[in-house]
Amino acid sequence: MRDDIRFLEELVAAVPEFGELYEIHVENNGEPLPHVFFGLDVTPAVVDSYLGKDPEATDWRATLEFLERQLGRGIPDVTEVIVTSFLYQLPYKNEPGHGVVEHLGPLLSAKYRELRPSG
Repeated sequence: MRDDIRFLEELVAAVPEFGELYEIHVENNGEPLPHVFFGLDVTPAVVDSYLGKDPEATDWRATLEFLERQLGRGIPDVTEVIVTSFLYQLPYKNEPGHGVVEHLGPLLSAKYRELRPSG
């Protein structure tokens, strides 16, 4: 199994609220597409949860903790998904939900600053 697909399965195990979204994603796409899943499902769910838009939303804190641990593993395919399809997709300063970046762990925060030096 590819590292980036294993990463998705580990995400669902760590944050079970993503389970149904993941099943729908695989059903709609015929296979797991890590960048698509993160860009269209995970990142918006984290931001919406942070903003409190849905009382049954995913646990944004647990998701950030999971991503921090995964980034620390140094697996290139996983790092690419986290950086490109999560960190890069987070709201900009003038957008709702930008405050979630203040809660990134040290590794995520360092990568985020590489992407957006001015925040």
